[in-house]
Amino acid sequence: MSPSSETAHGKRLVIVESPAKAKTIKGYLGPGYIVEASVGHIRDLPGTAAEVPDQYTGEVRRLGVDVDHDFAPIYVVNADKKSQVSKLKALLKESDELFLATDEDREGEAIAWHLQEVLKPKVPVKRMVFHEITKAAIQEAVANPRELNQRLVDAQETRRILDRLYGYEVSPVLWKKVMPKLSAGRVQSVATRLVVERERERIAFRTASYWDLTGTFGTGRTAADAANPESFGARLSTVDGKRIASGRDFGSDGRIKGANTLHLDETAARALAAALEQTAFTVRSVESKPYRRSPYAPFRTTTLQQEASRKLGFGAKRTMQVAQKLYENGFITYMRTDSTTLSETAITAARTQVTQLYGADYLPDAPRTYASKVKNAQEAHEAIRPSGDRFRTPAETGLSSDEFRLYELIWMRTVASQMKDAVGKSVTVKVGGRAATGQDVEFSASGKIITFHGFLKAYVEGADDPNAELDDRERRLPQVTEGDALAAEQLNPEGHSTKPPARYTEASLVKELEDREIGRPSTYASIIDTIINRKYVFKKGTALVPSFLSFAVVNLLEKHFGRLVDYDFTARMEDDLDRIAAGEAQSVPWLKRFYFGGVEGAAEGGAAEAGNGDGDHLGGLKELVTDLGAIDAREISSFPLNDEITLRVGRYGPYVEKASQVEGEPGQRADIPDELPPDELTVELAEELLAKPSGDFELGKDPESGNMLVAKDGRYGPYVTEILPEGTPKTGKNAVKPRTASLLKTMSLDTVTLADALRLLSLPRVVGTDAEGVEITAQNGRYGPYLKKGTDSRSLTDEEQMFTVTIEEALAIYAQPKQRGRAAAAPPLKELGNDPVSERPVVVKDGRFGPYVTDGETNATLRKDDDVETITPERGYELLAEKRARGPVKKKAVAKKAPAKKTTTAKKAAPAKKAAAKKVAAKKTTATAAKKTTAKKVAAKKTAAPDES
Repeated sequence: MSPSSETAHGKRLVIVESPAKAKTIKGYLGPGYIVEASVGHIRDLPGTAAEVPDQYTGEVRRLGVDVDHDFAPIYVVNADKKSQVSKLKALLKESDELFLATDEDREGEAIAWHLQEVLKPKVPVKRMVFHEITKAAIQEAVANPRELNQRLVDAQETRRILDRLYGYEVSPVLWKKVMPKLSAGRVQSVATRLVVERERERIAFRTASYWDLTGTFGTGRTAADAANPESFGARLSTVDGKRIASGRDFGSDGRIKGANTLHLDETAARALAAALEQTAFTVRSVESKPYRRSPYAPFRTTTLQQEASRKLGFGAKRTMQVAQKLYENGFITYMRTDSTTLSETAITAARTQVTQLYGADYLPDAPRTYASKVKNAQEAHEAIRPSGDRFRTPAETGLSSDEFRLYELIWMRTVASQMKDAVGKSVTVKVGGRAATGQDVEFSASGKIITFHGFLKAYVEGADDPNAELDDRERRLPQVTEGDALAAEQLNPEGHSTKPPARYTEASLVKELEDREIGRPSTYASIIDTIINRKYVFKKGTALVPSFLSFAVVNLLEKHFGRLVDYDFTARMEDDLDRIAAGEAQSVPWLKRFYFGGVEGAAEGGAAEAGNGDGDHLGGLKELVTDLGAIDAREISSFPLNDEITLRVGRYGPYVEKASQVEGEPGQRADIPDELPPDELTVELAEELLAKPSGDFELGKDPESGNMLVAKDGRYGPYVTEILPEGTPKTGKNAVKPRTASLLKTMSLDTVTLADALRLLSLPRVVGTDAEGVEITAQNGRYGPYLKKGTDSRSLTDEEQMFTVTIEEALAIYAQPKQRGRAAAAPPLKELGNDPVSERPVVVKDGRFGPYVTDGETNATLRKDDDVETITPERGYELLAEKRARGPVKKKAVAKKAPAKKTTTAKKAAPAKKAAAKKVAAKKTTATAAKKTTAKKVAAKKTAAPDES
């Protein structure tokens, strides 16, 4: 059946999720098809109580779910989708057949079901599914539709209800006991706990130092070629048979774990090196083993996110956004998949390209297949691969920027997956000798030679550890045999320190969640985005750092809702939901056990009926959130640093508090900087913060107004202001704002005086008037000091000029022609080398807001603790990485003015029709804009609701 056979079937309406997807598919179907987008979900649980129909009251209105009547969900059409629903209904009236062509996963199946429920079609309805958007795939999908999969719909609905109950019941507890507008979610809370636990490990970690020796040993032969070097490096491995302690031998408490290890300190290491100066060394053993490395499996969702993070510096959200564009425009297959399998068509395409690009020697005799490692994989898709039966090379796609880079990554990985193994050999050489002290020592060196690179010619996987050795790295050792004499050319004592466990990156957190079987891989990007947006986590470079707020939230959840953030419990819930999707368990009994707990008797909602095995892991969310009297809000948010100083998380942010030595008197308090990693808050730093001037410093009264002038430390730096008398109106037409002025660069809180404050508050200062009577003032602005005359402003050279410049000097400045464009670029203050991500030179420059680092593409201002003279290249790269992770600053949309109406009357008939058409278009544009504005307002209201995932 040809998809262009409109005469046999009349008009067919095809509904997809996105306009981009609709545009691509429309080009593959004949004129008998109308392709339109639903623009995501058209219906969902209500975001606010105001959206719930009037017939629902009480708990149903609050939750959007009727928990007393089989957890019936209350669905409402999203306010911003009502116009689109009307459009779809109108198109459906003109159609003879409806194809629901949403994605082939739980979410897509649910969207299709909601469309059918809302549109109420009276024509035949078919489910059209595909996992790539190519002409052949779309025509195949039209020719072979299926029915809606109600199991997938039910499974998605159960997840949605579960997440709604979790979010809407637990989040209010956080509002009452920690801080308003917080959120809890089934997966996001567990993800936050993982990040917090890693930071706790770092806080508890105690560094241990250890030493060893490295040696460079010469064979005495002249190197014939690079394959047979004349010398090699080795590291001390044993002394008198005892293994030398390395980092892995120490616990997190800094103590050595093994009994049969030798812990060298600096003194012992240097003494041993001295005792080995005259030692004759020989080769004690040479062990050679074959090396073989098989290709990596094609990408699934999580491995794509991890590799894009390692190789491209993309966050999980950015990766999925770019992948979505590639999929919708027909370049790759569906990007939300747990599968690593390739279709026969894809395998043939990959093998063909291997032969074309690398030759027949790199093609294995039989196609490679990969089994999925993901438990309960839900998607019936392939791995993520280039679309079509012939893969376009990156150069053939016409793509650019992020889309090109991600496509290239997917293409290389897919082709490499069908190539031969890399083979070679690994060699271990033991070198021994006896020290002058009689100690027997042994050094060890390992090498790797790749004799056939195989798939490594096409693709090498990255690593989360920046110090890890990649698979294609070779280490060549000289050709030596047992008994060969060696000369120690160098023996160097080296000191090391153990390091705390590395913080999670987006890539490693995704891997951890998947390894623990928590949540669905397709949701990890949105989960990470949520915990960052909710201020539970912030990024330092690529590392995910928990905020102090997240410590308080996780503390409350662990102590009072421990089961809900238990890793095993969350994974078992995922198993339960997969059983529901497979038809092995029922939704309603399972939800009853989760929400109400164990019920009396097994007849209704029992464990057996719910399909939960023993069912012991479920039970009683409602009871948990009902009795909150045992939760001490102050205790939950307090973390002692020692006997005197406590970290507290208050409603307005974290602070340290030191109890007063005098009973009844208030203690000292000091705010903690917003971006201070928790493991850096030591007792010493807390003492330093408490010792700094904080709060309001009274400088004295203004002689003219009598108001008290105070100095404060604000979010944007120190400033002075005045305290207005009680009763001064703060709002309304008669509101009075206190005068405020930022401190100059030469001032600080601990040195500013009343005289300084009076000078600052005297700004703007009237300098005088020009010949035409226009007033000239001296002011301090965000870009520095300047003169202002009407709308004409001129910069001053320094801050002191604001108080000293005369009218004559001001007129002389205005007499000079105003500088247009930018001044010649000043030379950099410091050069730091090439950035590892952009590979562009990084320099430190002086800008209008102070010194900053730049690679020509990204700029990052130096922090308070950074100094131009001492900043290291690594710190510069870190600042740039942080700035890239935050993304570009979002510009506020500027509303366009409506064009003025023309009053000229048209005389000719044709122009009159055009004019009328323009007016109608204008009305439609206005109406659309009004609807968009309304939609934005509704969306803004929804953001205040608790998250549910």
